This record gives sequence, structure tokens and C-alpha cells, in this order.
Amino acid sequence: MIPTKEEWHRALADRHGEVFQKRAEHATVAICGLGGLGSNISICLARAGVGKLILIDFDRVDISNLHRQQYKANQLGLPKTEALAANLKEIAPYIELELHTIRITEDNIGELLKDADLICEAFDNPECKAMLVNTVLEKFPEKYLLSGSGMAGMDSVNRIQTRRVTKRFYLCGDGVSDVKECGTLVSSRVMTCAAHEAHMVIRILAGEPEP
Repeated sequence: MIPTKEEWHRALADRHGEVFQKRAEHATVAICGLGGLGSNISICLARAGVGKLILIDFDRVDISNLHRQQYKANQLGLPKTEALAANLKEIAPYIELELHTIRITEDNIGELLKDADLICEAFDNPECKAMLVNTVLEKFPEKYLLSGSGMAGMDSVNRIQTRRVTKRFYLCGDGVSDVKECGTLVSSRVMTCAAHEAHMVIRILAGEPEP
């Protein structure tokens, strides 16, 4: 039996504190890319009680995604936005979701991200990462931006860290590993980097902006 919205809030507030929970419930976080980083970030934030997620990805669930992304075998072929939304609703039934099954470009990024308080960059492609980071820093200097760089291979997860680059821009990862050189992505290391991004969002909402 699914608990009521009031019961849901109370259970989270008992764990996190009333002040944080109210901040989380009123926050809007955009997740740009719903692969290994973005799908795991979304799960963490939904479990923390974030009120609204803006989910953006143009891709569909593929069998090659299942070893590190938060999808199921019976969701193969579905748009990642729709598949992840269904999974998130099972976890957090009262979360508000805004879906955009579209590729982010310099032309639409302003409209897609205008309502977000915090933005999580979670792309695989380096050029797309650079475009999003540079555009957000230029167009939305008042918003918090979190980005991932370096989570490939089987090196120690202890090398993955969160750095505060500017007042509102954070970079998570080991900063060096690249899938083209390492040849692999494994769920534990990708999830560690995703957890760094998600936890930094949570710290910001809690009024603790230092990594």
C-alpha cells in the first residue's frame, strides 16, 4: 500500500530534518543526460525527496546500457525519459517530473533549463559536456551547475572526488580517466561519480556549499 503524501513527507523529514526536507521538496533539478550518470543521479535525488526533476535525453534504452544504468530488461527500446520516469514513480510516487525527449542544443538549452534551480550535466560526449557547461555559466550564472569528468575503468573509486571550480560550479570525477583509453565503464565507478553529483546537490540544498 502506497503511503499518503503526508506520510511520505514525515518519513523523510524524520530522517533528514524538517528544514532540509522543505527545501528539497521545493527544489527543481535538471538532469541533462539519463545514462550511467544521469539515471543514477535521478534515483538518488528522488529518494532524498527532491520535489521536481527535469529529465532530458533523446536516446532509447539499449541492452548495452543495462550494466550501469537504472533501467530494466523489459524497458528495452523505450525512450529513456519515459522508462526512467516510470522507475522514479515507483520509488517516489509524489515526485514531479518534466520530460523532454530531445537533444539539448545551444538553441533550446535556455528554454529547457530556465526553471531549474540546479543543473546536473551527465553527458557521455565531451563536446556536449563542454557546450552545456559553457552555456550555463554564460546564460545562467545564478544557477548551480554540477558536472562529471572521469569515471571510466576499474581504478579505485577513492580517486573520484568533488571539486568546487567556482562559486556555483562543481566538477565530480577523477578528472583523467577516459572510456576510449580505459576501454570500459563499470557500474560501481559510474555510480560513485553519480553519487558525488547527487550528494553535492543535497549539500547545497542543506546550505552546505563546500564539497
